[in-house]
Amino acid sequence: MQDTKTLDSIFGGRIKVVQDATGYRFSIDAVVLAHHIRPKPADTVLDLGTGCGIIPLVLAYRKSITQVVGVEIQKDLAEMAKENIHLNNMDDLITIYHKDLKELKGVLPEGNIDIVCSNPPYRKTGSGRVNPNPQRAIARHEIKTNLHDILETGAFFLKKSGRIIVIYSAERLTDLVCGMRKFGLEPKLLRTVYPYVDSEAKLVILEGRKGGRPGMKINRPLIIYNRDGSYTGEVRAMFE
Repeated sequence: MQDTKTLDSIFGGRIKVVQDATGYRFSIDAVVLAHHIRPKPADTVLDLGTGCGIIPLVLAYRKSITQVVGVEIQKDLAEMAKENIHLNNMDDLITIYHKDLKELKGVLPEGNIDIVCSNPPYRKTGSGRVNPNPQRAIARHEIKTNLHDILETGAFFLKKSGRIIVIYSAERLTDLVCGMRKFGLEPKLLRTVYPYVDSEAKLVILEGRKGGRPGMKINRPLIIYNRDGSYTGEVRAMFE
């Protein structure tokens, strides 16, 4: 293994993850999102912006599904995702494409996906400090893809009544709700995510349904940390 990579693990070492030592590294956001995806065993899940492949790995391991597709625009991350899939003997369960979302039409059939998920870049281009590391910058800012692209692509590939689940910045919830409706993805289930019990919400998890009827439920909040900085019981269980 090159010195620029690290070998990490989750689920007590049962899933191994190669990551760039200085570039983009998956965060708890991805694990939280994967936990909230509820596929049936025969469902096909499409992960847009898969990074190192962490969400497909978690889904294949925890949710016992047989077909996950990950798409990543950054070549080095896409290659790393393929390496991780092979490392965990999941080549028959997970397929990784190195593609721009705009190039996916013709690669995958329209209207054939049961669930689309994404942990997209949260920040608009030109907002806030851009990380000097290109991997991290592209993962965090809408440099090569944006929320519009994610939702448009998701709507195109989802089956009728298929679901899309996105974890996103709480301050951009309005953009997410309006964007879903623009592409015929009706927001159906919302959960807010708080770092601590007495803090403001930093993230939201929103599930939409293609062609769904209006009417949204709001689940109880998810708290990430106890006051001492340790994970809460619910979050700790996501890593077991």
